Amino acid sequence: MHVDSWALKAKKSGFRTRAVFKLDEIIQKTQVLKRSKYILDLGSAPGGWSQYIKQKSKKSEVYAIDILDMESVEGVNFYQESIENIDTIDPIFSLMGSFDLAISDIAPNLTGIHAIDTENIFELNILTLDVAARYLNKSHGSFIMKTFQNSMLKNLRKKMELSFKIVQTFKPAALLISTFLISSMLLFVAPR
Repeated sequence: MHVDSWALKAKKSGFRTRAVFKLDEIIQKTQVLKRSKYILDLGSAPGGWSQYIKQKSKKSEVYAIDILDMESVEGVNFYQESIENIDTIDPIFSLMGSFDLAISDIAPNLTGIHAIDTENIFELNILTLDVAARYLNKSHGSFIMKTFQNSMLKNLRKKMELSFKIVQTFKPAALLISTFLISSMLLFVAPR
């Protein structure tokens, strides 16, 4: 199995996944973490992004949710549940409208069938966007999500622009191009 330089760097730095470097690049460019106390990690397993946030912002309160189990991260409140049921998690529900930052590295299981994968990615992105928009602070909440470049990206951006003032696309250096020729990217959005 080929291990790329980002995966090796993550291992040497004590991070769970190479995905932290995608998040790090956008956090450095936007400085959004400096003003974030409450952070919501949607689709958090295996926990790399939550781990990164806690290391960079020890005073932040991180709430993570994923349908998959996640090994605990010190200082992170993890709930194993579908994001569709987020309103049933009282500690998160009580903070609705208070989160300063929502992050998401969530992705569906890919089938290898382009049309099905594109639709599944879009549906999961819309669900994640809707949850983030409801839970973020309306005056200053920001949202960072990973998605895949495909034919539905323009539709996703249009939906984001209805809820957020700024929508920016980033292609961090740590991204790989998949074997399906779908490249992933990060979208950063700031409040209206």
